[in-house]
Amino acid sequence: MAATEPAGTVVVDERSGRVGVVVGAAGPYVRLRPLGGGRTWDAAEHLVRAATPRERLHAAVAAANAWSRAVPREPGWPGWSG
Repeated sequence: MAATEPAGTVVVDERSGRVGVVVGAAGPYVRLRPLGGGRTWDAAEHLVRAATPRERLHAAVAAANAWSRAVPREPGWPGWSG
């Protein structure tokens, strides 16, 4: 990844396999945040590459599914037992 990679670029940390959004850089590391939000992590710049469209979609769907499981259910929603 180039040192001039702009914030907001979706990339893959090849060490962990995680997909994240670039939020900054410091020295030889790039700071990444998961697509759905959460704790940032640092990845070595040489182990970060641009995410493919398939990887971006997979990460976005996983984030949406996690969000939908965390949202409180209301009466009338499928699965409502109240």
